[in-house]
Amino acid sequence: MPRLDATASGVYVIAPTPFTEAGALDLASTDRMVDAYLAAGASGLTILGIMGEAPKLDAAEALAFTGQVLKRVAGRVPVVVGVSSPASPA
Repeated sequence: MPRLDATASGVYVIAPTPFTEAGALDLASTDRMVDAYLAAGASGLTILGIMGEAPKLDAAEALAFTGQVLKRVAGRVPVVVGVSSPASPA
């Protein structure tokens, strides 16, 4: 897997994690979001950062979302994935 290094350039979008009204991951919206960012010319995507909703996801949800984004991107641009977690579930 290539690493992000000093040669990276352009715009890396900080992407939200889409949810349904019931609070579940919205993977169909995830696909539309990725398509829109790529169509707009994003150089890369950043997902599951530490300042948004990512710390609220459990491990299975984070893996499902990451997998969906990577599948949809299909290697066209780099994807930076946050891997931190503030605490274990209560």
